[in-house]
Order: sequence, then structure tokens, then C-alpha cells
Amino acid sequence: MTPDLALATLALPGRSLAPPATAAAEQDGRILEASAREPERFTLIFDRYFPQVHSYVARRLGTDLADDLASETFLIAFRQRARFDSRSGVVRAWLYGIATNLIRRHRRDEVRAWRALARLPLPTPSAGHEERVAQQVTAQSASRELAAALAKVSAKDREVLMLVALGELTYDEVAAALGIAYGTVCSRLSRARRVVREQLGHANPTAENHED
Repeated sequence: MTPDLALATLALPGRSLAPPATAAAEQDGRILEASAREPERFTLIFDRYFPQVHSYVARRLGTDLADDLASETFLIAFRQRARFDSRSGVVRAWLYGIATNLIRRHRRDEVRAWRALARLPLPTPSAGHEERVAQQVTAQSASRELAAALAKVSAKDREVLMLVALGELTYDEVAAALGIAYGTVCSRLSRARRVVREQLGHANPTAENHED
């Protein structure tokens, strides 16, 4: 897997996400609570969020593990659905929290993959002008640099960064998913951003340079 440029964008200052639609969140909660009495209603939650959770896990650990971990996430959610209280949480955040716990088992594999990517050699310069331009800062080279930066971020800070950047959760949702305070989410995200910016030399890794 390669780091997503959304992560690099989140490392830049001034990026925030809009809160989710309250009505949709409340509807999710009612559906999940009803599924404790009518199990077939859980299908609505599965259909709505399985693609999102699968995509999130795949962008972190690759598609092979995503198939297993996303399925396990919803199996756990189904078994624990009666414990969910819509007054104290959002279904989407709850699902991402389960997925995050499963991803933690593979934390070392994830970091090892980033470090391996970071060690890959840069493209060999070509004498041709067009090829030199093509080998400028592209998404591929940005991923290489970003991989090295992400490997330097602490595990807890990285979880917050991933949930915000790749999961597109709000700060409140991240707090609910991880069972931490809102202020802790802010401080961890701030540290993660700072480390990534420092490792990238305070440059915007999403920008492309072009020769004249």
C-alpha cells in the first residue's frame, strides 16, 4: 500500500471537516437499536458503511487484509449491537472504533511497509527533457516521502490522523471512536501534523513542480 495524499493534505494547517448530518446519524442509531429486536435491519447499516470501512482499512493495510478486517468489524458490530446507545455515540464512529482496534493488531506491519516504501530509490534521472519533467514531484514520489514521515508519527497520534484524513471523521467522531476526549484528539492531530510537516521539510507534498 502507499500513503494517500489526503494524509499529506491533512498535515497542512487550516484543514477541517464539516460535521456529519445530525438527522442521518440519528437515523443510524434508531436502525441499529431496532436491529437488536429485528436482526435483519442490521443489513441497512452494513450496506451503508461496509464500503467506507473496507476502503479505510484497504488504504491503511491493503486490500487483502481489508476483506477480512472489514468483515470482522461488522461481525463484531452485529454481535454487540444491543450494547449501542444512540444517545452516547454515532454509529459510524462506533464502527471505525471497532475497525481501529482490529487494525492495531497489524500496526507493526503497516509501519514496516511504510519504511520499506521510503527506502525505495528515486526514479533515475533521464537526459530527455520530457522524462525529467515527468519525474518531478508526482503522487508516487510524494507517497515515498510521506511514507517516511508517517513512520515517524507515534501510534496514537497516527490513529487520529488516519481517522480524520482517510476515514473523514470529525473530531467529535474520532473522540467517540477512540474513547478519548475532544481536546486529546486536537492535541494528537496537531502533533501528527507537526511531525509530518517537519519530515517533509515544511513543503506541500501535494504540489507539483514543473520546468519551463
